[in-house]
Parts: sequence; structure tokens; C-alpha cells
Amino acid sequence: MVPKALRTWFVVHFIADILFAIPLLVAPTAFLTFFGWPAVDPISSRLVGAALVGIGVESWIGRNQNAEGFLTMLRLKIMWSATATLGILVSMIQGGPVMGWAFFAVFAVFHLVWVYWFRTLRGLQAT
Repeated sequence: MVPKALRTWFVVHFIADILFAIPLLVAPTAFLTFFGWPAVDPISSRLVGAALVGIGVESWIGRNQNAEGFLTMLRLKIMWSATATLGILVSMIQGGPVMGWAFFAVFAVFHLVWVYWFRTLRGLQAT
């Protein structure tokens, strides 16, 4: 049994990913300059946009999976959010733009959400 709240989080994640992915794919320089990025690499930005599309759309497609499907997706989300959070933190320590802290916070919150749901779902399966 997969809790309805977890399915809702997958939909929220889909929306958040797509809201950031589209501008990163279509107009990365304009989008990131708006958020205070002094220099933008459009190839790297579009790669991030593509990753967000892949993970976000899979959240939408997988929102009705069984518990095993959710656990697999949650493992991916945990790895992605953990490494993204760490990467952003290192960049901020090295002098990243102030808006980077907001992106750090978003990834950190999603990471905590995914870890919570992974542990919760595994616990539900054990009972």
C-alpha cells in the first residue's frame, strides 16, 4: 500500500521540476541571469533541465505504481537530491550567487522528503 500523501508528493515534484526545466531548456541564459547568475553555461544548464524533465516526468508517470516501483524511484530521487544539494553547497561556499541558497534549500527539502518517504514505505512493507 502506497500512502496517498506520497503520491501527492510525486505530483508536486513533477510540477516543480517542469517549472524549472522548461526555462532551463528554452532560455537558460535569460532565466538564470534573472536569478542573479553572473555567468551561464547553456549546455550545462540544458543538461540540468533535461535531468529535471526525466525525473519530473517519471514522477508523474510513476505516481500510480506499487510500493516496489516507488522505492526504486525514491532511491533515484535520494541520490539525485543528495548530490545536487552537496554540489550546490560546495558552489555556494566557493562564492556562488545568492540565489543559489534558495536552490540549495529546495533540493535539501526534497531530499529530506524523499528520505522520509523511503523509510516510511520500507517500514510499511515490513509490517
